[in-house]
Amino acid sequence: MALQDVCKWQAPDTREASPHLPQAGGWAVPQGWDPQTFLQIHGPRLAHGTTTLAFRFRHGVIAAADTRSSCGDYVACPASRKVIPVHRHLLGTTSGTSADCVTWYRVLRRELRLRELREGQLPSVAGAARLLSVMMSRYRGLDLCVATALCGWDRSGPALFYVYSDGTCLQGDIFSVGSGSPYAYGVLDGGYRYDMSTQEAYALARRAVAHATHRDAYSGGSVDLFHVRESGWEYVSRNDAWVLYSELRELPGPGPEQEREEEATPDRAGEGGGPSVAPAPGDLRMPAETL
Repeated sequence: MALQDVCKWQAPDTREASPHLPQAGGWAVPQGWDPQTFLQIHGPRLAHGTTTLAFRFRHGVIAAADTRSSCGDYVACPASRKVIPVHRHLLGTTSGTSADCVTWYRVLRRELRLRELREGQLPSVAGAARLLSVMMSRYRGLDLCVATALCGWDRSGPALFYVYSDGTCLQGDIFSVGSGSPYAYGVLDGGYRYDMSTQEAYALARRAVAHATHRDAYSGGSVDLFHVRESGWEYVSRNDAWVLYSELRELPGPGPEQEREEEATPDRAGEGGGPSVAPAPGDLRMPAETL
């Protein structure tokens, strides 16, 4: 006689994953343990890192990321996808625990689809960012690790938001997340302009991620590049990070003679042999000899 006929036992249906997450206090931990304390003591402590970036400019939003997924000193996947589409006009970069990022983007995609069916239109990028931050903030303290930049185009134009798993939600023009973000910020801060052309934006994003992968041990693989336009997002390219960095090193830069000439130019202007300039009327500055 079958076991289920004797004990009235029913096997759990494991054919498909449940779309519902457990409640904040419903995690399976030993009896008598607080979930937050249990995870802090017995949870895994594996170092992981990445380089993701996004910036807004006049032609849309650029999102770029490396493709190396690491687990401690082990490269789990050299060709992972860290930019996840949500719908036609919205995508996001992922940094943190891969499983957490994929799960929450799946939840966000479902919630936005339900709102579209109820209200007849998709929420704005700001609404999607607030929704994601509110949903994740309920699990604060449970070792959830999701840091994402939501890139989209809505009725107000291109928009960019940073959302963290503790409920943080920030709006801005430039965001870089991950262990390689300090190196990426160094490149972005030196070359970013809101009125740059599309090709200049592509080159800036590739250069920032390529330099970060060279300096950050947890970043590497390839460089994925996405562009969110008014018509929707576009997957631009995937380039090998080492090849990109090698090409950038071969680009001609200012030579030593040119640098010395530029440094000496201000000094020559103050030499006695140059033409004298009469002070303008009303100029009350003191002569150099009296300072």
